Amino acid sequence: MVKDKHVCPYGLQALHLLKSRGYVVEDHRLRSAEETEAFKAEHGVKTTPQIWIGEQRIGGYTDLRAHLGLKNPDPDNKTYRPVAALFALAALMAVALTQLVTGAPFLERWTMLFVPIAMCLLALLKLQDVRSFATMFLGYDLLARRWVPYASLYPFLEAAAGVLMLGKLLPWLSVPIALFIGTIGAASVFKAVYVDKRDLKCACVGGNNNVPLGFISLTENLMMVGMGLWMGSRYLW
Repeated sequence: MVKDKHVCPYGLQALHLLKSRGYVVEDHRLRSAEETEAFKAEHGVKTTPQIWIGEQRIGGYTDLRAHLGLKNPDPDNKTYRPVAALFALAALMAVALTQLVTGAPFLERWTMLFVPIAMCLLALLKLQDVRSFATMFLGYDLLARRWVPYASLYPFLEAAAGVLMLGKLLPWLSVPIALFIGTIGAASVFKAVYVDKRDLKCACVGGNNNVPLGFISLTENLMMVGMGLWMGSRYLW
């Protein structure tokens, strides 16, 4: 389907996949809504594109992948990939920024950057859709289940603590925030996963994900607590 204001991404992916496998492709483009609806009615299908190999109709893009022996992602499968990618990026950013900063040992400086960067990135994902995050968060957070507005406030608190810690600003404010949300978060995850044995999705990377609630979620909160304690000790002493 190729219209003036829309080109079907699945059609482009199907073309690329076929050509990369050595097929000679005869591309029939649907250039209007009328053409598209007529095509669907003629072949008794609900979606486009539709692929034929020879005289055999394969189906849509996902059907083509299956026909060629490729796996299609299952949206219901749980995966740690989003949070792993986030932490990896935060770690690399911290390494890069450490090269620009002097005045402290490498590991200490890296830690000072990594944890706040990770907090900011995690908060960013939550802030994209606060309502979806809050809905998932209410499933296990102990404080949010007693005071519902906390679920919507959490991303803003996490972002504020991350930004302040990154710039070593207002430790009298950032430290209590990190300790508060980190301690409650760790206790909530521990109870839900290790005491109640509940199989839940984690809201740590936003409300639209399949990251399982567990060790990674607990680690995230413990990192905040650890960073809060470390910065608090430096601030006090």
